[in-house]
Amino acid sequence: MKTVCIERSTGSARDGTWQEELDLEGGVDRFIIGTGPGSFAGIRSALAFALGYAAGRPGCSVLGLPSPAALVEKEGPFAVVGDARRGLFWIALFDDFSFATPIFQTTQDELEKRVPAMASVVSPDDSRIGAILKETFGERYLGERLPTADGLKRFAERSPESLVENPLPVYLNPAVRK
Repeated sequence: MKTVCIERSTGSARDGTWQEELDLEGGVDRFIIGTGPGSFAGIRSALAFALGYAAGRPGCSVLGLPSPAALVEKEGPFAVVGDARRGLFWIALFDDFSFATPIFQTTQDELEKRVPAMASVVSPDDSRIGAILKETFGERYLGERLPTADGLKRFAERSPESLVENPLPVYLNPAVRK
């Protein structure tokens, strides 16, 4: 079974060249897409591409995996913290390559309380919140890590039960309508 993983939740989704990285020769049987949180345009374009390809290839499946999973580096408690904007932070907690909780939001005042005391912490948003994370978590904050397709593949192999059928982007807040 040929699987292609696509992770475009960070700014690199906008460079227009990600399609060139795909190896579609011989056909693809399964896509694993990073569903965010992150770049709305990047996530949606990756999902649209995979769903369009799969529609023309019977038996090809499209599965999703939240993008923070691509950052899990070790067993034990692990946290990925991102900038949810408007003074909020999103947190993905993991334990031994499994989601410990669904992704949730919190305030800066609650950050330290919401992350287990033994958890290592990384962030895809170091330029915006790295100083806060370093102050809050000290040596437990390992710095910036960006999700990759290889990271998605590694997590999916270790935790296939985390893969979601009919994936949708991770939306931290409801749509705003005026």
